[in-house]
Amino acid sequence: MKSRQLLFAVGAALALGTRPAVAQLKVVTSTTDLYDIARSVGGNLITANHIGEGYQDPHFIEAKPSFVLQLRNADVWAFVGLDLEIGWMPLLLDGARNPKIKFGGPGYLDVSKAMPVLDVPQGNVDRSQGDVHPLGNPHYWLDPENGRRIARLFKAKFSELDRAHEADYDRNEKAFEARLNAAEKEWQPQLAVMRGKPVIAYHTSWRYFAEYTGVKIVAFMEPKPGVPPSPSHVFEVIKDAKAAGAKVVMQEPFYERKMSDLVAQQLGGTVLVEPASVGGVKGVDDYIALMKHDIDALAAALK
Repeated sequence: MKSRQLLFAVGAALALGTRPAVAQLKVVTSTTDLYDIARSVGGNLITANHIGEGYQDPHFIEAKPSFVLQLRNADVWAFVGLDLEIGWMPLLLDGARNPKIKFGGPGYLDVSKAMPVLDVPQGNVDRSQGDVHPLGNPHYWLDPENGRRIARLFKAKFSELDRAHEADYDRNEKAFEARLNAAEKEWQPQLAVMRGKPVIAYHTSWRYFAEYTGVKIVAFMEPKPGVPPSPSHVFEVIKDAKAAGAKVVMQEPFYERKMSDLVAQQLGGTVLVEPASVGGVKGVDDYIALMKHDIDALAAALK
């Protein structure tokens, strides 16, 4: 009886010129930045979720049971790589027991494989050097050219898993690049203000952003990546910043700003709290909005 009812429903849908619902790719990403670009490329052909929030430090995410359930049903697991998620990703993937998204599976997507990586350390790397990533700096999404690379990678992966909609993914990816190209043209006056200007950054997360915008990072608040600033290091930061004429300290919302405020006070400058990811502050809800927000804010601070 149920089989006859199903056949009747399908026949009725076809008679009305409609089609049964298309199965969607289930995509889970480690960060909000990858999530937003995945949605731009996938459109209504995918469902997407993300593990970390934009206001969280992506190095330190609590491995919640709800994340395991998301990954258990995922067709694609896309992550930043370069050991950014090393503290929590293995636990989630082991718990999910989903062969599609484990290493070697069709849905396992290490986005860093498409990136030109900065700050790859030379020689041996150990804990005495702080939280140095032995494979290089993982904060590559803060350069729009890498945003394009991310989008193209999603297009290739979605097309591989869903050949029937390859043309749709290609069209969506091209539309994303067109929006990003138009935004970059609007940013040119702000980039002209920033180019060559000295700044202080809290963490090495701003290296790709600096390469793109042309600002010069003359000191980092952290003496080593992941190591909070000590009084002696702060003294050196102030000395180097004064010599370079830097008066702006850039840092993410989740870092303690007490020492940054001290440095800014000594320099007669300011602390600029900038989101490094989509959703890091209210209103920054997509990738292009993130880049525009950070560029506009830093250009205004450097005028």
